[in-house]
Amino acid sequence: MDTFVIPDERVGLELDEFLCLQYPGLSKGFLRQEIGAGRILVDGAPTVAGKRLRSSQVVMATIDWERAPKRPESPGIEVPVLFENESLLVVDKPPGLAVEPERWMRELGSLAGALLQLAVDRTEEEKGSLDSGLAFRPRLVHRIDKDTTGLVLVAKNVEAERVLRSAFSDGTIKKSYLALVEGEPYLDDDEDSIIDEPIGPVLKKSGRMRIAPDGKPSQTRFRIAERFDGYSLLRCEPITGRTHQIRVHMAHEGFPLVIDAFYGRRNEFKLSEFKAGYRPKRGMPEKPLMSRLTLHAHEVELAPALAESLGLPPGEPFRMTAPVPKDLERLLKQLRKVRPPR
Repeated sequence: MDTFVIPDERVGLELDEFLCLQYPGLSKGFLRQEIGAGRILVDGAPTVAGKRLRSSQVVMATIDWERAPKRPESPGIEVPVLFENESLLVVDKPPGLAVEPERWMRELGSLAGALLQLAVDRTEEEKGSLDSGLAFRPRLVHRIDKDTTGLVLVAKNVEAERVLRSAFSDGTIKKSYLALVEGEPYLDDDEDSIIDEPIGPVLKKSGRMRIAPDGKPSQTRFRIAERFDGYSLLRCEPITGRTHQIRVHMAHEGFPLVIDAFYGRRNEFKLSEFKAGYRPKRGMPEKPLMSRLTLHAHEVELAPALAESLGLPPGEPFRMTAPVPKDLERLLKQLRKVRPPR
């Protein structure tokens, strides 16, 4: 049995939130189950997950470790932190890293695991140990695809989590993606277009989505960021937040991502596909310029009131931009050289 005496800095926390800080590897859902089963007591009595704790109360926990889920694995790679304050982390997710642990490949690690390890490292640096719990518990409030790079917002406490989840629901957070697509939409340089098509799942293919009359309303605004001969770099703003929304909408319009194994034509892109007469060196197989989704979560903007509620400067929006990743920049450089606009 573990015993914790509530220190002054934890007063007012709900019981499940306190336990999340004390047990970094356990999910809130599992801890709530333990509370409901009577294995976690406050001052010797069973209680509820939302009980707010008072100074010097005693929490006693008998965790059923045989039932406990495994802690999210750290991927062992650096996830750049672009911004941080007391409420918010903004990170730049690298390619090939799932946001949440994958069911059958948990050993590969995830962004959730990397963030948890960051919180553990920060706590040990500041306090010297984890005896008094994490300094903060990172909370993912939205997702991007495994092979999409770029900005992910992370709440550092339960209040920020609630604020951000609500903001994503009501549209006060604007996200902008860079998408390299096949084809050239008929748009002027300063012209926007909106795709308004409902999206729903493909019933017999798990994880696939489609344009569906009975699907959820879905809107994507886009404009041309850069033109090439036969290809376009688009700036896409998902007004709604459906799974694979940009990928499905652009494919439906006839402009699929240059690399998209689900909704496009290929899973890698080689220089020989768009440079006339190119031949790799004899005996040397051609390496792809890029072998993942040509999609990057480039910019995020928080409305002034939302920004202020997260401890950011009042009266102005908060904007962050993630640098274009090296593989996408390398591909764009070749397109500028070989396929300039006609």
